[in-house]
Amino acid sequence: MNIALVLSGGKGTRISSDIPKQYIRPDGINTILYYCLETLFSDKNIDAVQIVADAEYHTLISEELEQIELSDVKFKGFSVPGKNRQLSIWNGLEDIKAYADANDYVLIHDGARPCLSNVMLDICFKEIDGHDGVMPVIPMKDTVYLSEDGKSVTSLLDRKSIFAGQAPELFVFGKYYDSIEKLLPDRVMTINGSTEPAILNGMDVVMIPGDENNFKITTDADLERFKEILRLKNESIRT
Repeated sequence: MNIALVLSGGKGTRISSDIPKQYIRPDGINTILYYCLETLFSDKNIDAVQIVADAEYHTLISEELEQIELSDVKFKGFSVPGKNRQLSIWNGLEDIKAYADANDYVLIHDGARPCLSNVMLDICFKEIDGHDGVMPVIPMKDTVYLSEDGKSVTSLLDRKSIFAGQAPELFVFGKYYDSIEKLLPDRVMTINGSTEPAILNGMDVVMIPGDENNFKITTDADLERFKEILRLKNESIRT
């Protein structure tokens, strides 16, 4: 079984909104979260979807799921957000454990990354063969420096060896579950990226080319970028 775990419990403090960014309606109709869910539920690789979200948004999400084909078949339920991203993932994995086997796959994706493509999902599931995990990455374009005090340059880093990780990240469920369990209860609070526990636990995670369009909506500029994508898409449909 291939399970998608969608993280929609964040608060999004870097964007100008009274509600979490994933629940903003950029086109006045659907939320940002809706667009990644639409892709996941329609994808042939995905058998089940678990969503991490605060209880106050369950009704809103459920109403949008009614518009998405196959959601009545693939949606497994809601999980409680944790104190940080990794604990939200842990809560989701705990719920998934009730219906998943150790050799199943779990795909971690952000509810605030609405431009996920079926092509990216195809590549993830193809490339995980023979590995414990897959992570899309974007090469660094700019010169990268290290600063130990945040004020002055300590050294120049080789940008050819540095990559920015993206979601979705795909893992063998049992191995990934174990990798996080070993970090509980304290060390998990220092984890930033979803792949970090896998690396710390010695899992074999292969990198694949990421997608520049699969950006996470974090700032007002990101939101405007997505609004423009939707506008152009709607114009092409009308013509």
